[in-house]
Amino acid sequence: MPTIRVELLEGRTPEQKKELAKALTEATCQTLGSSPAAVDVLFFDIPRHDWATGGVPWSEKL
Repeated sequence: MPTIRVELLEGRTPEQKKELAKALTEATCQTLGSSPAAVDVLFFDIPRHDWATGGVPWSEKL
């Protein structure tokens, strides 16, 4: 059973996550031969102040 963990900066809509889950599930099934019912997609929304790139928090990159 493939489990896909997706970490995103918070702010994506439920519809965007639904579309991403669908696309990831389809790609996984095509690549690994899994059935859609066996693919789990987990979303983790990360606050901008808890994510930094290049030593700078995303909350300061607005």
